[in-house]
Amino acid sequence: MQLFENRNYASAGFFVEELARSGLRNVVICPGSRSSPLSVSFWRNTKIKTWMHLDERSASFFALGMAKELNEPVAIVCSSGTASANFMPAVVEAHYSDIPILVLTADRPADQVDWGALQTIDQTRMYGRHVKWSLDMPPASTEVSYLTYVRSVANRAYFTSIGTPPGPVHINFHLSEPLEPVELPEGFLVMDDSSALALMGRPAGKPLIEASDAIKIPREEDITDLVSLFNSSNKGLIICGPQTDSRLADAVTQLARKLNYPILCDVLSQVRNGYHDKGLVVDAYDAFLRDGNLARSLIPEIIIRFGSLPVSKPLVQYLEQNRQSYQILIDESYGWRDPDRVISRVLHVDPISFCSDVSSRINNPPRLGNWKDVWLNLSEISRSYATEALEEFDSMFEGRIFPELSKFLPEGSIVFAGNSMPIRDMDTFMPISDNSTKFLSNRGVSGIDGVISSALGVSAVSGKNTFLVIGDISFFHDMNGLLAAKAHSLNCTIIVVNNDGGGIFSFLPQYAYDDIFEPLFGTPHGLTFRAAADLYGLEYFLVNNWEEFGVAIKQSLTTEGTTIVEIPGDRDSNVTMHRMVWERVSSSIHSIPLRFREAFSINYQATDQDDSYNEGEV
Repeated sequence: MQLFENRNYASAGFFVEELARSGLRNVVICPGSRSSPLSVSFWRNTKIKTWMHLDERSASFFALGMAKELNEPVAIVCSSGTASANFMPAVVEAHYSDIPILVLTADRPADQVDWGALQTIDQTRMYGRHVKWSLDMPPASTEVSYLTYVRSVANRAYFTSIGTPPGPVHINFHLSEPLEPVELPEGFLVMDDSSALALMGRPAGKPLIEASDAIKIPREEDITDLVSLFNSSNKGLIICGPQTDSRLADAVTQLARKLNYPILCDVLSQVRNGYHDKGLVVDAYDAFLRDGNLARSLIPEIIIRFGSLPVSKPLVQYLEQNRQSYQILIDESYGWRDPDRVISRVLHVDPISFCSDVSSRINNPPRLGNWKDVWLNLSEISRSYATEALEEFDSMFEGRIFPELSKFLPEGSIVFAGNSMPIRDMDTFMPISDNSTKFLSNRGVSGIDGVISSALGVSAVSGKNTFLVIGDISFFHDMNGLLAAKAHSLNCTIIVVNNDGGGIFSFLPQYAYDDIFEPLFGTPHGLTFRAAADLYGLEYFLVNNWEEFGVAIKQSLTTEGTTIVEIPGDRDSNVTMHRMVWERVSSSIHSIPLRFREAFSINYQATDQDDSYNEGEV
């Protein structure tokens, strides 16, 4: 005989136990009365680690960061009402980032919804198409058929979340009183042969159904057709956008070597850093592709793109300008990541299998001209002159944070970048290294909310040195998330760039309108963040030069807990210094002797840099 206090705890207990059998290892719980059966059941299960978080929005991003790092589902639990609505931003980010999270919301009984009951909203399918599956659970029962159903829902929810493409799943629980674990006769469950599966689950702790996701192998006809195309092309490019699979680096660099194509690697592609072959890696394209005349002179025949859309807007514009090229998107997701409608062919296949299949059939075709050398030389020249410009600035230029940080990164560190300027500066200025650093960011919908929590979630489960570089507005958005650093004793270094407002807006055309810019876009707040560090008991440094920055970073690596390093900035001078870097790169390329440019097929007029570029969306 198995004992549960009442029907709510029987239902929740079997649901949680089946999640553990399926593979769930972490749950983030927000306090609340209505969710008590779920929360207590998770707390009692020794196979699932419970992480408490007081704020639902921060909690959901904390879980998202954990799932991003682990590549496995993490559950989040909340009470009824607007608590569940606060999960929405993280659910949306998980959907567009292919991150598996299990969203478990408690709800009032169905007969009380839409009848004025307190703390009650319509939670049925509230996340819409941003979840892979959404289900309203029927009222709890101790019937054997119902408990079998409970197990099947938990089992299906887990494996649906990790199926290709991964994503969030929402289960909504209509829970009646009693919500506390009070003992009622209905909680005593008698086991016989017919009820063994429902009550005890599969033997040996196995899940109800052992599901596995099929690896999507490229079709033979696709590979044959593309190999023929690649063998006959002299000018090809490989574009690696944001993705988290560390295996792609070896696979794609092997493919590039066979094809003799340069690889333009987004910093979030995990291809720039590590011990793999980086001989064909181009990392400074964001700098030289800003020169519109130069970009228009580099016309590829074929472009192979992996992962999400790149961070660099000049690269995205380059892809749009070359819609006449044969552009191939290799994407495990069933979505169509092609906002400018430039893709010629989409293959929804495993990228590792694609690289392997193509590489094994390429016969090292001869390439005419110096196509790859053009890109590699442009990258080397651009990186050299950009670095030279950075070192000449007297003030603390935001773009220099990442080269300075790279000097102190222990092997295997994780660097998480906030959206707006930090991710763009990381993509542009972080140098190539053999250090197997992982670079992460919330680029599904590129929001500035929940960034602290996501980075702390990564820190909580990675066991690695974790660094977050974040802007002041984004930091302000998620200061509640700092509680996790204190509550769970997390080791993380948070570098906050405080330029007193929305720095990226200064790169937009609206900047020219003095009467509206500051109140509507610049939005100065006049805050510093020492008090936030004090509130949560965190180490704090205010740094005013790069020597102090180095001291603060080294100190953070030797101190237990989370450290906040604040860098004061100036929005106007930041724009000026960015443009000085771009001008230095452009003029350096213009100054290359004509005979050298002709030898490398760099055929363009040495005119002023194209100034039509702006950062666009935040």
